[in-house]
Amino acid sequence: MLNPNRRQFIGALGAPLVYGAAPGGKLRIGVIGCGWYGGVDARNALTAGGVEIVAVCDADAEHLKSFAGDMEQRQGSRPKQFKDYRELLDMPGLEAVIIATPPHWHALPFIAACKQGLHIYEEKPLGYDIREGQAMVERAKLNGGIVQIGFQRRQSEAFQQVAQFIRDGQAGRIVQTDIQIHYQAGTPDPTPQAPPPSLDWEQWCGPAPKLPYSPAIGHMSWRLEQAYGNGHLVDWGIHLIDAARVILGESMPKSVTAVGGLYELKGKITTPDTLTVHFEFERCPVVWRHRIWGAAEFAPEVSNGILFYGDKATVFVTDDHWVVIPRAKDAERKTVKVTGDTGLKHVQDWLESIRTRKPPMCLPEDAFRSTATVQLAMIAYRTGSRVVWDAAKEQIVGNPAAEKLLKREYRAPYKHPYAG
Repeated sequence: MLNPNRRQFIGALGAPLVYGAAPGGKLRIGVIGCGWYGGVDARNALTAGGVEIVAVCDADAEHLKSFAGDMEQRQGSRPKQFKDYRELLDMPGLEAVIIATPPHWHALPFIAACKQGLHIYEEKPLGYDIREGQAMVERAKLNGGIVQIGFQRRQSEAFQQVAQFIRDGQAGRIVQTDIQIHYQAGTPDPTPQAPPPSLDWEQWCGPAPKLPYSPAIGHMSWRLEQAYGNGHLVDWGIHLIDAARVILGESMPKSVTAVGGLYELKGKITTPDTLTVHFEFERCPVVWRHRIWGAAEFAPEVSNGILFYGDKATVFVTDDHWVVIPRAKDAERKTVKVTGDTGLKHVQDWLESIRTRKPPMCLPEDAFRSTATVQLAMIAYRTGSRVVWDAAKEQIVGNPAAEKLLKREYRAPYKHPYAG
C-alpha cells in the first residue's frame, strides 16, 4: 500500500522565483493547447512570476490569435504561434511546456517534451489509455526536467486538513468512502456539421478516431465523448478519486465493478449520464456515483465531494470546506471553511520545484495511479464485468475483453508509444 509522505498534501510554497537561463532571468515556457485551461495555467504561471510565455500551439487559428494577444497584453511580449507541437518543442531557448490539450493529445507531446529534457506541467488525466500512461511514466523517468501533473486539489487546505484529521485517527477506522459529483451537463447540438473555418479538425483529432465534427464533441464539449474525454468520472471525478486515494494512503484498487448507462441524455453524449462504481481498495471500499442530467438534488450541499465514514465520525470534504459529524448522540457538527486558489498554488509548486529541484506535489507515477483507477472503471463499465488489477504487473487479470481496452490503437499515421 502506498504511504504518502507529508509533502504529497502539505508543503510550503516558496518565495518569488528567479531563473537564470533567459534575459531577465525568466523561465521560457511554451503552451500546447490554448483553450480554457491552457489559459488558466498560463495566467497562473504569469501571476506566480519569473516566467515568460514564449510560444503557443493549437489546432484552432482563432484560439492561437486570441491567446497570443492575451499573453502579449499581460507580459508585454507576443509569443510565437505554432500549429504543430513538434515545431514548438524545437524552438531554441525553450525551457518548459504546459500541456493543456484534450486527453487524447496528452501522450505524444508529453513524451516528446521529455525527450527534449523540458520541464512539464500537464493537465490531468495523465493519458487517454492505461498503456499510454505506462509509456509516459517510463519516459518521464529519463527526463532531467521537473514534471507536475495537474491534480490541483492536492493543494486544497480542506483536503490537506482532512488528510491530517484522518491520519491522526480522529475519525477512527474508515469503513467506507463515498464520492460524488452530480450536476447538469450541457448538451450542445450533436448534429454532424462542418467545423469552424479556423479549426483544423484533422489535426484536433490527431491519434484518436476522427469522428464527424459537431458542437457536442468539439471545443469544451469533448469531455463527455468516449473517443476524446471518456466521460464525467475521468474528466472531473478523477480529482476526487485522486484526493480520496491519497488521503487514505492507497495505491490502486484490487478490483473494480461499474454499472450505469444513458438514461436521459442518449443521443446527446456517448458516456454514462448515470454511473455507480465500486472500487475495492485495500483499506476500504470507495464508491463513486454521478448523475449529470439535471436531477433536483435532495441534499445539494453534498453533491460535489467526498464522504469518509469512520467508526468514530463521518467526514465530508469539498473544495472550500469540510465537516465532521461525530457518531456520539446529539454531538454538534463541526464545519471548517477554507480559501485559496488551488490552481495557482499547483503551478507555483511546479515552478518552485524547478528552482529548488525538490519533487513537485504530483509526479507522473502517482498521477498514473489515479488516472488508471478511473480508466479501469470505464473498462469495467464498457465490458459489464468485474475487473481485477494486478498492481505489481500493472495488468488486468483473467479478463481478455477488459484487457483489450488497456490500449487504443492509434489512427494512422500516428504510432502508440507503448512498446509492450
